[in-house]
Amino acid sequence: MLSIKNLLKVSLILLILVSIAVYGLYLSMRSELPSVESLKDLHWQTPLQIYSQDSLLISQFGEKKRTPLTLEQVPKQLIDALLATEDDRFYLHFGVDPIGMGRAVLGKLMGQDKGGASTITMQVARNFFLTREVTYTRKIREIFLSFHIENLLTKDEILMLYINKIELGHRAFGFGAAAQVYYGKEIHELNLAQIAVLAGLPKAPSTLNPIRSPKRAKARRSVVLQRMLVSGYISDLEYQTAKNAPITGKKHGAEIELNAPYVAEMAHNEVLKRYGKDKAYTAGYKVFTTVTAKLQTAAEQALINNLLNYDQRHGYRGPIASLRADVSSTTSTSDRAIVPLSTEELTKAFSDATYYQMLVPAIVIAVEDKSVSIQLRNQETATIEWQGLAWARPYINDQKQGPPPKAAKDILKYGDVILVSKMADNNYRLGQLPTASAAIVSLSPNDGAIKAAVGGFSFKQSQFNRVTQAKRQVGSNIKPFIYSAALEHGFTLASLVNDAPINQWDKSSGVVWRPRNSPETYVGLLRVRLALAQSKNVIAVRLLKSIGVRNTIKHLTSFGFDASDLPRNETLALGSASLTPLEVATGFAAFANGGFLVEPYLIERIENSEGEIIYQADPAIACDPCIQNDLAADNVQALDLMSDDNSNHPTTIEGEQKTAPSIEEQPIEIKQANRIISPQNAFLITQALNSAIWGADWSAKHGWQGTGWRARTLKRRDIAGKTGTTNEAKDAWFSGFSRNIVTTSWIGFDDPRHILGQSVYNNNLGKNQTTGKEFGAKSAQPAWIDFMRIALAEAEPTAFQPPVDIVSVRIDKATGKLTTKTDKTSQFEYFRLDKVPTEYVSEDNSSEILSGDQQQQEEELF
Repeated sequence: MLSIKNLLKVSLILLILVSIAVYGLYLSMRSELPSVESLKDLHWQTPLQIYSQDSLLISQFGEKKRTPLTLEQVPKQLIDALLATEDDRFYLHFGVDPIGMGRAVLGKLMGQDKGGASTITMQVARNFFLTREVTYTRKIREIFLSFHIENLLTKDEILMLYINKIELGHRAFGFGAAAQVYYGKEIHELNLAQIAVLAGLPKAPSTLNPIRSPKRAKARRSVVLQRMLVSGYISDLEYQTAKNAPITGKKHGAEIELNAPYVAEMAHNEVLKRYGKDKAYTAGYKVFTTVTAKLQTAAEQALINNLLNYDQRHGYRGPIASLRADVSSTTSTSDRAIVPLSTEELTKAFSDATYYQMLVPAIVIAVEDKSVSIQLRNQETATIEWQGLAWARPYINDQKQGPPPKAAKDILKYGDVILVSKMADNNYRLGQLPTASAAIVSLSPNDGAIKAAVGGFSFKQSQFNRVTQAKRQVGSNIKPFIYSAALEHGFTLASLVNDAPINQWDKSSGVVWRPRNSPETYVGLLRVRLALAQSKNVIAVRLLKSIGVRNTIKHLTSFGFDASDLPRNETLALGSASLTPLEVATGFAAFANGGFLVEPYLIERIENSEGEIIYQADPAIACDPCIQNDLAADNVQALDLMSDDNSNHPTTIEGEQKTAPSIEEQPIEIKQANRIISPQNAFLITQALNSAIWGADWSAKHGWQGTGWRARTLKRRDIAGKTGTTNEAKDAWFSGFSRNIVTTSWIGFDDPRHILGQSVYNNNLGKNQTTGKEFGAKSAQPAWIDFMRIALAEAEPTAFQPPVDIVSVRIDKATGKLTTKTDKTSQFEYFRLDKVPTEYVSEDNSSEILSGDQQQQEEELF
């Protein structure tokens, strides 16, 4: 029998031999071991996050969900739970726990899984540098790397690497992300029971998480809590309370604070182009856009309400499904022949039904005379009263609707699966998914910053962004640009153009081209201001013919329009060009800002994961480098032959000219946007567009004072705009602006076979309803008005100030010539200084003006 002395000698020799073998093994593997130096300068792979200008989260992109934490942000109970469960001697060992390793080896020899072999440091080594293959070689490498890590980092640093790196299921990496994914909370908001569930996940995140298996999650939670109790981290009362708490985990997405998916996708695509896919999705960039929550929400609501209103006045297309298709609508729900809906049927119907925005699925469970009872997805029941049903006359086609319903049975029957919306008064309304599409975009004319953008009714329904991707014929929205070209070629707002039918032989097609006004009303000679305000088609054609197609296209391309989108023929004057809503809004911005082309931009800045700004937008500003654009009113030059108590226009003595005060050059360097038209041109077109809303001739009938007169409801004189409708009303537009915001609204069908059509009067709805043919003012302008009501609410009115070299003189309405009269036959008009008329009217036109009629001239002037 060996003596104790000899036993010690043998043990020492074995220890030396093992040490030499281990060291030799280390030397042989050292060149293959990855360097752990990268852990000192680690950049977490965190997702791309998109924010509004006011720092509200819009969306998150990236496969890995991670919210990096600092040690101070981690609750002590989470650290205690991890140490008790994963590595209770973490702060005592040197990367490998001999006791835990020995226990694991002994268990292996005895055929039992004792656990405890991997320390937190070893798990860090495996997670960062190795795979999960179960081999002795990988385990040895893991041990060696653990030594390196312990030598390089402090215990707290190693623990934070583990907390932020570990995979915890459902693409959550780290405990910060897991708290959001499973509980929708920040890590510090979790209670002990929830912390224990998360602390139990590292062992098997795919099977122990509360979403996949609440039962297993609860059992694992009990293990974690037991170890915390034994280790002295929690009291018996805390243990019992947490152990008996229900499993509440369910899947949560990122905590979206502002719903703006089209904006998010626009920003997302721009970041991908700028940085590439790998970096964009892993570097933790925070992208701050130019949109604000207030305006974006207003734009979305305006678009949705307008689409629903349009869709519903054209009729009801029926339920999305019927669980009792064989039941007649005249059959009473109390009839025993009707088989009651089963729980299984209801569950399946709700799972099959897709809902969008505020439209949620419901199932009709009873039909009364003037109401229906419905069951909602949450098993609640509700009633749709007659005011929520009365609109639903049958849809026949785009141009025709069926008779208004007289009772609920004319619309729905038992078992119908429908969409409903909850109104502000908590009553429900029958709804349907609109088949038409729409877009609305708003930007700052001063620098091009996009303030709001909505590319459709629902991103869930269609990810096609009509703000930037839908090139649609613009109709009369093109006319301000045509008229702008005309002003550059000698015309004034007082120039007379013949409003008369055109019959022109087209050699290319072999037919006569007959452009028509809409409606087909012609008044003969008409001033340019009125022609634009009243959207006269034939006058737009005559102006284009006068200046030439080539000159017109050259002028239009200066507004940023692609020449390839502009037809090289006279149909261009009627809006045959196809442009996106964003392109149209950008063009209109040049009138609002005094003649500059701004570049639309959405991203204001990008920050990296440390909060450092790595990109800052530097937009070109719509301003002259040395001249103030907003000249004071007393600097406006004006000519007036006679004072007028009813006029607010500035007056001067004829021939006298005021000079603008000198303005010193600003010391701040500003990137200037390209000037594309003169400030005088921009101001004059803006004046005509203001007349499209507020009227160019108060002696004319209400509807003919301007096609955009409905915007008067905003009670803002500092706005201007233009309607637009294409042939067959396939597209309807309204674009308009104030001095500091420009907005374009479009509505139409993605399917070109459909037209916006018309609707007839519904006897159930009373007087306050839209009927007749659809066009820009009826179909697109309501969304513009609803949005601008919010956008302008807190902005003080800012008048469109005349720039230098603009004068105001009194003219005769019928001829555009100078006049000395101050009655209703005359009005003030703006002119460029070099275009002021010099001839006085010589005959009395008062009867023509007061009657609102003008005799059509036989001779066509233009």
